[in-house]
Amino acid sequence: MKCPYCQTDNDKVIDSRSGEDGFVIRRRRMCVNCEKRFTTYERVAELEIRVVKKDGSREPFRPEKIRRGLERACWKRPIATDRVEQVVTEIIQGVYMYGKSELASEVIGEMVMEKLVELDDVAYIRFASVYRQFRDIHDFFEEVRPILDKNNLHFDGDSGSLG
Repeated sequence: MKCPYCQTDNDKVIDSRSGEDGFVIRRRRMCVNCEKRFTTYERVAELEIRVVKKDGSREPFRPEKIRRGLERACWKRPIATDRVEQVVTEIIQGVYMYGKSELASEVIGEMVMEKLVELDDVAYIRFASVYRQFRDIHDFFEEVRPILDKNNLHFDGDSGSLG
């Protein structure tokens, strides 16, 4: 590693720490020539994963799309930002652990849905309404029914009330 100050290729590591849930190693180095310190980060070279969309097209996997979708679903919900980040990290890890160079967008969508149903019912329904592309109120209700059952709530269609 060349020193960013004097360009000499002779340094020593003076401290190493794990970061980003063990996926990065932060190293403090000192140049033997000029004795200045600098930091480097070491991480595994990411696999090139391609997402196969519903129309058959392929695009590179972009974790920021997962983050954006979750942030929209969780907007104005009582969910801590660090919890949303933890869920994003878990989904990204799941994508890489899947072990394939191509992954259907539906698989990623289902990973997100599984995490959201545990996180927050409203965020789950928000995401599901876009992801599942509800055609009408019947589709919406079919997605909501398991959540109502889980919470021991039942919808009375005649009175329009929950009980």
